[in-house]
Amino acid sequence: MSRQSRQAFSVLCARIVSMHRTTKVSLMVAADLLALPLCFLIAMILRGGDLKFATNYGAAAYLFIAVLTITAFFLSDLYRAVIRFIDHRLLTMTGIALAIAIFCAYLALVAIGEARFPRSALAIYWFIAFSYVAISRIGLRKLLRAHRERPAGDALAVAIYGAGDAGARLAQTLRDGSEYRPLCFFDDKRVLHERSVAGLRVFPTARLRELAAELQFRTIVIALPAAPPERLRELMQRLGQAGVPTRILSRLVDLEDETAGPRDTIRELKFEDLLGRAPVPPRLDLFARCVRGKSVLVTGAGGSIGSELCRQIVTLTPARLHLLDHSEFALYTIRQELATRFPGLVIDAHLGSVCNGDLVERVLRDGQVDTVYHAAAYKHVPLVEANIVEGLRNNVLGAQVVAAAAARHGVRTCVLISSDKAVRPTNIMGASKRIAELIFQAAAARHEGATTFCMVRFGNVLGSSGSVIPLFQRQIARGGPVTITHPEVSRYFMLIAEASQLVIQAGAMAKGGDVFVLDMGEPVRIVDLARTMIAMHGLSERTPNNPRGDVEVLFVGLFPGEKLHEELLTEGTVFPSEHPRIMRMKESALRPSVLDTCITCLMMACDTHERGTIESMVRAIVAEYVPQAPLAAPAAAAETGQRAGLRGKFVPSRI
Repeated sequence: MSRQSRQAFSVLCARIVSMHRTTKVSLMVAADLLALPLCFLIAMILRGGDLKFATNYGAAAYLFIAVLTITAFFLSDLYRAVIRFIDHRLLTMTGIALAIAIFCAYLALVAIGEARFPRSALAIYWFIAFSYVAISRIGLRKLLRAHRERPAGDALAVAIYGAGDAGARLAQTLRDGSEYRPLCFFDDKRVLHERSVAGLRVFPTARLRELAAELQFRTIVIALPAAPPERLRELMQRLGQAGVPTRILSRLVDLEDETAGPRDTIRELKFEDLLGRAPVPPRLDLFARCVRGKSVLVTGAGGSIGSELCRQIVTLTPARLHLLDHSEFALYTIRQELATRFPGLVIDAHLGSVCNGDLVERVLRDGQVDTVYHAAAYKHVPLVEANIVEGLRNNVLGAQVVAAAAARHGVRTCVLISSDKAVRPTNIMGASKRIAELIFQAAAARHEGATTFCMVRFGNVLGSSGSVIPLFQRQIARGGPVTITHPEVSRYFMLIAEASQLVIQAGAMAKGGDVFVLDMGEPVRIVDLARTMIAMHGLSERTPNNPRGDVEVLFVGLFPGEKLHEELLTEGTVFPSEHPRIMRMKESALRPSVLDTCITCLMMACDTHERGTIESMVRAIVAEYVPQAPLAAPAAAAETGQRAGLRGKFVPSRI
């Protein structure tokens, strides 16, 4: 073929690929309307021996057979199939549908008493028409594939984990594009080992490192679209031992889309893929109930949760949005972002602390605020544990000021963002959040019916400030070590947008004094998360069994007040809520007058700066608070940490 002919062919193929799906189906139907009568004519000639015999029957008979056949093709989904994914199963269904159509034609002939018509011609027609369908579709698939193929040297060599149906279809998709060149499969099923799937050899995962060096593939794609997060974490760690970056099949539905190329079908693994559950979608009727058309205040608006709350709120068309934060830079940053995205929305930025009663009163009074989301708090356990006075003053007094001002100025809904660390707390941060919960419970009891007070409790938030994710990323980027407090430490995780949506919905469902808890699935071990992140970077863990690994994991011992495992529920009664994945709790509370006296005594104890006195007052308010001494890492790990100069230092490797 000449160069001009190849160019013309490429242009034609490109036009076919870019056509709308309806246009492609119309072209296929039109081509079949022309070809199927010809197939029947050939069948008649073969039956009768000459053209004269075939022309004894009028054009109506040929058109009837063609229309009946095309109807059968529609019923067998032939016209809905993506050309490059036509396989033996679809051809089998097409053959069966074609046989049924011919049987219907036979019944029609019997019904009209057409005895002269040669029945055997219908059987011959089945073979010819089926051959036409198979040859035309497979031929078109090969032509389109030839058009899209590029020199092998330009494509990224990849291996695929999972030699099932999804893996086979992914291999076909990658071949159709120019970005990737699939070389082989890996699978743990022994029955598939050394077999060929979609033209590629299947190898056991045990040979991954050996074949990575031999075949020189640059990426492993996990083709298990329904794999649970636990399975993905385990796979990432195993595959990462080969030192090859790992990606994942995006969605199975993308393989059905003719316009989707290889770039659309595989992607980087995201941290939300590793959660112990599927993300919880918001209920739209709840989502906007306390925001749309209302004046809303977000305290701690510049923080991780506060800023995401603001991003969610502005999409729900509030009448006015008030931002309160004591960090000038954080407040400026979030205000600029929101003002740029929504220039028509009135946004008021207030600089100051939630402990400043006059400031909070003025904002609520002048802004006629309907809804308050109280996100301002010190949340970093080691910092608060080392600065208990400021931590308690900010978290406890801040909640007290906001709750009192909200009730005084007729705020309709006031929502406290709490933490799973408030459940049976072992550190001052968790205890301070439990006291804040008690303050909101007391406010609900004291102002019943006027202002609705509620609390939202959730676990660690992926991507928030102080999260393990950015810390691990920095440590991996500089070659390690990745520091973890203890090999058994685990945490619940959720997405930052998901946490914000939960807060907004909880306010809409609250009846007063409620604690809302998200069903967060199973907790994730931090060491598993670290090893998965190492594998995601295409690196391997350095261990005694793998001394040539890239990044070492060091265990440095739990910090004061840190738990091995967090909890979400106390001994309180759990009720269902309007959202199927959100639980409502009623917990024991202190009488408002007793709580006020205790907090006054706590603040007086803070003035002494004596830790023992302060902790005694905290225990008087939160009976479940039991300070926990640091739990050392395992001996071998501790020795390694000492050699690295990490023991006894502040290494915040978790939220």
